[in-house]
This record gives sequence, structure tokens and C-alpha cells, in this order.
Amino acid sequence: MDTREVAAEYRLTQWARTIQTRAQSGQSIKEFCASSGISRNAYFYWQRKLREAACSEMHETATRVKKCLIPNGWKQLESVESDCRGASVTIEVSGCRITTTAETDLDLLAKVCRVLRSL
Repeated sequence: MDTREVAAEYRLTQWARTIQTRAQSGQSIKEFCASSGISRNAYFYWQRKLREAACSEMHETATRVKKCLIPNGWKQLESVESDCRGASVTIEVSGCRITTTAETDLDLLAKVCRVLRSL
């Protein structure tokens, strides 16, 4: 990382704190900028830069994540090969056994899990 990148990261961090402070203050952007001596144009410029950086980071993270589908609230317990088309998971609760694959309808699986929780 060269000095330009370090300086850019530093500015983004400082502006992130400033924008967070404004949000926590309860003031409008106009009031906050006036009381802090910040130009509204600068505030909106850095707010846009922070959003772009966040979107870029999210995109990079998404491209690194394997294409396997992991439902919300579930955790991956072991690493999975990059090709998970033939993979399956077997869940057993109270004597009921369910085997799922990547093709399993997630809405149906969620309904089944809700029913099993209520037993």
C-alpha cells in the first residue's frame, strides 16, 4: 500500500466518523455542517465516496464467497469444495430425517424447520 492509498483510507475513516457523529447527533445535515464548519458539498461528496467504498468491499467479498447457498441463520461448519452441486445435508430431529441439496426449495425447508421446532 503506497502513501496515497494510506492517505485515502485515513480520509475515508475520518469522514466515516464525521458522518456517524452527525447521525448520532440527531441534527439535520444542514444544521450539523453549519455547526461543524463543514461545507454541505464536502459532506455529500464524502458520503458518496464512503458508499462507493462500502459497495466495492461488498462486491469483493461476494466474489470471494463460494457459490453455495447457506440459508440465513445457518453456519457453515466445514469447508466445502467449490463445486457443491452434488453435496447434500442430512438433518435429523426427533426421529424425522430430512436430506437437502442445492436444489432444495428454501421456502419449503424453512416451513419444515418451523414445524419441527414446534414439536
